[in-house]
Amino acid sequence: MHQYLFHIGDFPIRMYGLIMCLSIMLATATAWFLARQDGRWHEHVPDMGLYCGLAGIVGARLWDVFFFDWAYYQNHLLEIPFVWQGGMAIQGGVVAGTLVGYLYTKRHNIDTWEFADIVAAPAVILGQAIGRMANLLNGDAFGSPTGGNFGLLYPPGTLAHATYGTQPLWPTEVWEGQIDVIIFVLLLLARYLPHAKGQIFALYAILYSIARFFLEYLRGDYGTLAFGLKSAQLTSLAVIAVGIAAFWWFGRQAAQATSPVSGKTKRKSQP
Repeated sequence: MHQYLFHIGDFPIRMYGLIMCLSIMLATATAWFLARQDGRWHEHVPDMGLYCGLAGIVGARLWDVFFFDWAYYQNHLLEIPFVWQGGMAIQGGVVAGTLVGYLYTKRHNIDTWEFADIVAAPAVILGQAIGRMANLLNGDAFGSPTGGNFGLLYPPGTLAHATYGTQPLWPTEVWEGQIDVIIFVLLLLARYLPHAKGQIFALYAILYSIARFFLEYLRGDYGTLAFGLKSAQLTSLAVIAVGIAAFWWFGRQAAQATSPVSGKTKRKSQP
């Protein structure tokens, strides 16, 4: 782990911020490529990447503050904007970015769900995978102790070391990044299989939430919220339920749109 790239005087250039910016830029570049390949909407991708990226940063930070670390930040309100310290919840970033993306597509008369299938879902999950590299370098989003002599050892100065010292920890951020790459490939493949409009984005939400739910059992940076589950697990369960319902609804809408009109033709009444 290496938290700082270099210093300009006393001002540190943090690897966390650099990699997070890189994740947004590469996700936007991937979205542009996919849109250009499809032949639609690629001219909107740079603007949408900027707006959704900024919204994602704000949403990820506020989600972490209010759902994960409010016990700390309620007494340190001035530190809420200090995103370079770490503490970005990807679920909040996706929610905020999706909302801004939806508003952008409506304003510019873009088919929201078709755009989400072709461009957004694969690009977003790739950005998430790169973002987990930032967590690893920063020493946050870490796992709980493995209880053995295997696992990640974080250096002094990281939140993981301050929490668990030299205990080996589960590499949860590494595994999540690897799973995100797998989901990225699966979504690319799914785009070429028969599907209804909106189902690829729903599949992205379902697959990521399933992975996140089980990985949370190994996370060690925050505790449970309710029913023995962590806040991210409760959010994942909600997203899985909504995603499955949306997947079914999109398929039903497509089936209704393509099915022939049934019914008997009424006979004209005699005069």
